[in-house]
Amino acid sequence: MTAKECIKGRRSVRKFTEQAVDHALLSEIVETASYYPSWKHTQIVRFVAVEGEKKERLAKECTDMWANNGKIMESAPVVMAVTIIRNRSGFERDGSFSTNKGDRWQMYDAGIASQTLCLAAYEKGIASVILGLFDDAKAAAILELPEDREVAALIPVGYAAEDPAAPKRKPVEEILSFC
Repeated sequence: MTAKECIKGRRSVRKFTEQAVDHALLSEIVETASYYPSWKHTQIVRFVAVEGEKKERLAKECTDMWANNGKIMESAPVVMAVTIIRNRSGFERDGSFSTNKGDRWQMYDAGIASQTLCLAAYEKGIASVILGLFDDAKAAAILELPEDREVAALIPVGYAAEDPAAPKRKPVEEILSFC
């Protein structure tokens, strides 16, 4: 599979089969995803594979703002929590910000890592969807994260029980300009 085929073929899947995802396969996917680029190579992202009772708690206790996300998580055998170490990405060693984006740069790194994980999973036949609507504080508490970490995204993963069509894309002329 070429990079172009991977990018154009991957879809956000919201329905999964009950088939478990082997831990060795998840490790292989994360090893590939670990090559995501990050601010000054800080590598702030940590993935947590959530299964069983903690996955059920994430689905039930963290999705009041969008209940459908809970249903998606319940249907997936695994939810990958994309966590970040705070106050490293976008900062200098003395604690000052490197850019006027302040601490927002860490979400950029988390986004790159999330998409890299999804593409690595797709290449191995594992479907995914990136979820952003959830209660961050409750999720961090359920996952028992250290104080210096936060949850940036939740990514249900598993074998697809649906094959969504590609949504229409805007033409290049609308999204690209030259100056």
